[in-house]
Amino acid sequence: MNPRNTGILLLTVLLLCAVGNIPAVGNRENKEGSKPVKVKITGTVRMVGNVPVSSLVISGEGREWQVEPSEEAKLKHLQQQTVTVSGKEYYIDYVFTFGSATKRQYFIKDITILNPD
Repeated sequence: MNPRNTGILLLTVLLLCAVGNIPAVGNRENKEGSKPVKVKITGTVRMVGNVPVSSLVISGEGREWQVEPSEEAKLKHLQQQTVTVSGKEYYIDYVFTFGSATKRQYFIKDITILNPD
């Protein structure tokens, strides 16, 4: 086998492996998530993930809320600080394509900063 064919074969195998893992997590059960509920939470504002897939979260009270991307500007300057905010909480239950449930993910939107501690 010449080197060019070997390279093409290797590239094809790598692409098939990458594409084969795309549908590993699905959301068959609850595409819309829960209905938003007004909440007041206190927690630490943190950035999680790596660029380009990073997000702002509020960690506290035994839970972690992912901040909606449109709301991140309100809290970005308060990273690593404890804040009290009010907003609307909702969650999405993600399910693997083979039916096994993953961790429930909580989100918060319509944020109002009540008290940066």
